[in-house]
This record gives sequence, structure tokens and C-alpha cells, in this order.
Amino acid sequence: MTQIEPELPRDYAAALTSLKDLVRQAQFRAQRVVNTAMIELYWNIGRTILDRQANEAWGSETLDRLARDLRSEFPHMRGFSRTNVYNMRAFAAAWTGPEPIVQTPSGQLSWSHNVTLLNKVRNHDLRRWYASKAVQNGWSVAALEHQILTGLHTRTGAAPNNPEALLPGSQVNVLRSTHQTLPPSELRLKGAIFVNGTSR
Repeated sequence: MTQIEPELPRDYAAALTSLKDLVRQAQFRAQRVVNTAMIELYWNIGRTILDRQANEAWGSETLDRLARDLRSEFPHMRGFSRTNVYNMRAFAAAWTGPEPIVQTPSGQLSWSHNVTLLNKVRNHDLRRWYASKAVQNGWSVAALEHQILTGLHTRTGAAPNNPEALLPGSQVNVLRSTHQTLPPSELRLKGAIFVNGTSR
């Protein structure tokens, strides 16, 4: 015998959509909290290793054993491989500022983002710049890697739609004041006309 569904109230679809959004938002917030806790944990493990290595003989054999013991104690947790323990050490060595790791751009990224930054960018300031851009733009790991490999930092500020980058430093303020008095679509600079960022 088939059961007939009762007629739903007119606002049911809207209420369901709203509730789905609430669930997704809660899932996202929970994911962020878990991610932040994991980043902080990994940084603290790395910091502990660095502190021990500064005072004791904590070589590769000790780190290998540490990875095995952590995996044995926490079998349900992923992330305690030998490679990852070494990455934790490198992560703590790379982020040594006065602020807690969770308050840095890196603390807002996934572990995979951070490992990509560690493996692809050697310069600390540049690594922080890419971390900030990844947070700001919501880049996936693949997008972050692409931006690093294509040298986004060398292109930023020199794009054709950025006339400020074409001026000597002293003329940037002139540009800004001129930009406020001219229509935004046309700026006259150094004998050229920039229309919507294109020199003519």
C-alpha cells in the first residue's frame, strides 16, 4: 500500500534551503576549528622537536621512533608519518615570530597548503606573502602551487592594469590625487593615457 505524502506548507522549500545553509555553515566552522587545532598541534610538535634538538641528541633515528610511537599511540589519527614529523619540524622552524601560529596567515591554511609553502618557497617573507594571498583569495592547494610556480610575486604590481607600478615612487601620490579628480576610466600619466588600465 503506497503512502500519500501530506501537502507541505508553502514556505517549506525556503525553510529547507535555510536549514541546509545553517548546516553547511556549522560544518565549515567546525572544519575551521579542527584545522586550526591541527595546525597548532603540528607546530607545537615541531617546536618541541627543535627545542630537544638544541639541547640533546635528537637525530633522525629518534625522529623515526617518535613517528612510530605517535602512530602507535594514536592509530585513528593520520599525520604521524616519518615525513610529516619532519614537516612539522620544518614548519616550526619556518614560523618563529612572536605571534601564535594560529594568528598568522599560515594558521588559517590547511596543512597541505603549509607543506606546499614549505616545499616550494624558501624565503620567509615570500612564504608569508603567498600564505596571505592564499587566505585572501581562498586558493586551493593546486591554485597556490600554480601561483608559486608561475611567480605571481614577480607579476603583482607590474600588471598592465596597475599604472602605479609604472611610476617612480615619488609620483605614486600624484597618481592617487589625480585619480581622485579624473574619471576613473582615464588617467593621463607621463604623456600616456591609461584607459581602464591600458596605455594608449
